[in-house]
Amino acid sequence: MTPQLSPDSVDVLLFDIGRVVLDIDFDKVMAHWARHAGCAPAELAGRFVVDDSFRHHEIGRIDDAAFFANLRQSLGIGLSDAQFLEGWNSIFTGEMPGIGPLLAAAAKQMPLYAFSNTNPAHVAHFSVVHAELLGHFRTIFLSSTIGFRKPDAEAYDHVVKAIGMPASRILFFDDLAANIEGARARGLHAIHVTSTDDVARALTALGI
Repeated sequence: MTPQLSPDSVDVLLFDIGRVVLDIDFDKVMAHWARHAGCAPAELAGRFVVDDSFRHHEIGRIDDAAFFANLRQSLGIGLSDAQFLEGWNSIFTGEMPGIGPLLAAAAKQMPLYAFSNTNPAHVAHFSVVHAELLGHFRTIFLSSTIGFRKPDAEAYDHVVKAIGMPASRILFFDDLAANIEGARARGLHAIHVTSTDDVARALTALGI
C-alpha cells in the first residue's frame, strides 16, 4: 500500500541506489563474462545464484578476491580477478532517467540519505564514476560496511538509529517489494519504485 504523503509528513528521504538512483543491467555482466569464457551468456545466467558467498560479500564478510574465487568455481569459468571485476562493474549503465534534478530539488528542502545492498567492488566503482550525483546524499549506508542487508530488520534499525530520526519520519524508496515490506515492518514510510515517475509523484505530494 502506498503511503499517504503530504507536506510535512516526513523529515528525511532515504533512497536505494540500484534501479532508483543508478540504472543497472545484469545481462551486461553475463555478456562480459561469457565473452571472456567463450560461452553463451544464458549458460552463465543459469548457473549464477544468490548464495552465501554473494550475501557474505554484501555484508563485508569476504573480499572481492574470495567472491571471485567462488564464482570461478560455481560458474565453471577460469576468468582472472580483473576480468571478473570489469564485468561485475559493467552492471552500472548510468543514472536513472530524470533522477538527478529530482535529487537536487529534494536536497534543498530536506536531508537525503542512501541505503544500498552492495559490495566493495561496486562501491569503489560507483563512488568515483557517479560521485557528483551521489553527492546529494549526506550519508550512504552500505550493507558491506554496516554488516546488515535489506530486508533484515537489523539493517533498517541500524540506518534509522544512525540518521537520528524516528522511523515514522523517514520515507524510503526501493525497487524491490521485499525491501519495501521490510522497511514498513520497521515503521518507515516506503515507496515501491518501478520508474523515476514514482519518485517524482512522491516528491510532488511532499510539496517538493
